[in-house]
Formats: sequence, C-alpha cells, structure tokens
Amino acid sequence: MTTRMETGIAADDRGQVSSALTRVLADSYAVYLKTHGYHWNVRGPNFSSYHNLFMTQYTEMWTALDVIAERIRALGEFAPQGYATFANLTSVSDGDPENTAEVMMRELMRDHETVCATAREVLELAGDAGDDVTVDLMTQRLAAHEKHAWMLRATLGDK
Repeated sequence: MTTRMETGIAADDRGQVSSALTRVLADSYAVYLKTHGYHWNVRGPNFSSYHNLFMTQYTEMWTALDVIAERIRALGEFAPQGYATFANLTSVSDGDPENTAEVMMRELMRDHETVCATAREVLELAGDAGDDVTVDLMTQRLAAHEKHAWMLRATLGDK
C-alpha cells in the first residue's frame, strides 16, 4: 500500500530531489570513509595535528550522513545503502594509505570541493521544487564542506 504524501512538493519533484540527494549522500560517505582512513594512516612530523584535523572532519561528516539519509526518507524514497551502491553513485575515489600527509590533504581538499559541487546542484534543484528544507540542508552542508576544504588548504599553506 502506497501512502500519498501531501507536503506541498510535487511527487516528481520529490523524486528528483531525492535522487540528487543520493549522490550527495554517496559523495559525503566516500569522503567520510577516506578521511577516517587517512586519520588512521597519516604519518610524519605533524602527525598529531593532521590526525586531530581528520578526526574533527570525519566526526562532523558522520553526523551529517544520517541527516541527509533521513531527508531522503522524509521525501518518500529509500536511502541508498551498501558499499557497492555508494561506489556506483559517488564521484570520489578511494584513498591510498601509503600517500604522504600532503597528498592526503590535497585529495581531501578536492573531494570536499566535489561534494560542494554536487550539493550546489541539489540546492538549485530543491529551490526550483520549492523544497526549502532540502535547500537549508544543502546550505548547511555547503558551509561545512567549504570549511573543511579551507582548513585543509590553510594547513597546506595555500591561499
């Protein structure tokens, strides 16, 4: 039995926004996993600083994953699950634990920029659909990923 939803957002729009959100969820999950892995494997003279920076970032992302998935559910769709499903949806590649700390940070910086680009697409789509809740969520996620990218950039000594 299908329940009819009366949220003020057309069913087609909810479906399109949900579909786009699955990409944000997949990209976010991939960056979370990569950051957590780099947290475990980073090494070098600034180990403690990098280790803590990565932990701060992956902890923030972990909480956000649940919020994004729950938004997909609130829109009436199932949230994706499973590594293979996420791998097919994401545009973020796995990390290499043998990378240097600098390479790890540069990769993560670019990955956060990738999530920002995906979130901006959803932001526009949600805005066109009149989905203010998803617009708000994507605005929050953009702020978080832009900050994560900036922190990595600043740690690297870039502008």
